[in-house]
Amino acid sequence: MHETSDPAMLALLKLQAAGGATASRRALLDTCGTPQAALAAGRRAWRDAGLDDAQMRVLKDVDEDPYRYSRRWLDAPHHHLIGWHDPDYPPLLRRLSSPPLVLFVAGDPAVLWHPAIAIVGSRSPTAGGRDNAFDFAKALTASGLAVASGLAAGIDTEAHHGALAVQDGLTIAVVGTGPDIAYPRANAGLQAQIAARGAVVSEHPPGTDVRREHFPSRNRILAGLALGTLVIEATERSGALITARLAADAGREVFAVPGSIHNPMARGCHRLIRDGAALVERADEVIAAALPVAAELAAALRGRLHAPTSEPVGGTLPLALPSVPLIPGSGPGQALSSSKDDPDYQRLWEALGHDPTGMDQLAERTRLTAAELSSMLLVMELENRVAVEHGRYSRKSLG
Repeated sequence: MHETSDPAMLALLKLQAAGGATASRRALLDTCGTPQAALAAGRRAWRDAGLDDAQMRVLKDVDEDPYRYSRRWLDAPHHHLIGWHDPDYPPLLRRLSSPPLVLFVAGDPAVLWHPAIAIVGSRSPTAGGRDNAFDFAKALTASGLAVASGLAAGIDTEAHHGALAVQDGLTIAVVGTGPDIAYPRANAGLQAQIAARGAVVSEHPPGTDVRREHFPSRNRILAGLALGTLVIEATERSGALITARLAADAGREVFAVPGSIHNPMARGCHRLIRDGAALVERADEVIAAALPVAAELAAALRGRLHAPTSEPVGGTLPLALPSVPLIPGSGPGQALSSSKDDPDYQRLWEALGHDPTGMDQLAERTRLTAAELSSMLLVMELENRVAVEHGRYSRKSLG
């Protein structure tokens, strides 16, 4: 297979390979607008953006050979590279204090815009912990939320399996390797399933093998993509607690499932609960907390889906979003005025029929992007105006 000669992609790969402080490379992209312009800007602009000598040496190097493997990987179907400058960059991830410069995605990048709950926990859970991870993930996915996790052994694996058990359920795997490397190796088949049904995401280029230092930074992306993080079994010294802390720092909700006082795998969850995490015993408690936030997020993004912001979120997520009031009493027959009066929503409503219609056909009829449609359809589903079945949408009969 030949490797792509797309100059924008090559420029972005070089910016990624420059390493060092991500903030300086984001600043350079913000100033220059495109990866090609960033590379062409020259040493003065690079230094003004905060790049150091080592980073600038990489940008000056004309050798393209180091990027050949990544370019070949990106040539394959359903493989994507999303940069900080890209309008498809996930909006929740922009709100981190240290968002990644790029995302390598195997699967559907639009899934990264879908409201999700991260599920994390021990790599060596009890049988009950495995069951809880599977059951919670299945219920969350059946409610219309996506489930994000880290593809690790134990709780992560069961969470992905639970999401995949729902027909057309969405799940996201955030990995600390390249997007083509499965860790553990036994999860290679599961990783392929996730790429086919959702998305596998990494900030590291294809071919990047397992490195211990990558997993804490992976956790910030997992926390950043989700509305909230659910911890199911974790010791007091656990990567899952790091993810939970990062979620709280980003203004996201943290949920924890309690356990026996005699179970060492429950002590991390009990510590989180003492520190203010929400104690949950059933999936519907997480759903009840997440869906209103998802609706507010969708409304806040409507009309400015591609407006970037590098400012981190403070407080809880709903308060940190632009002021978009939720309209009470949105039961059957009652539409939110924020969607009813919007011309894009009207265009989508006219494109919908009483027969189920797929996302591709809706995009063709409305000329809206998949990310825009996903956000708008979620609001309309919460308003009880739209029915969804097996990934296809139709007007809901109210009569």
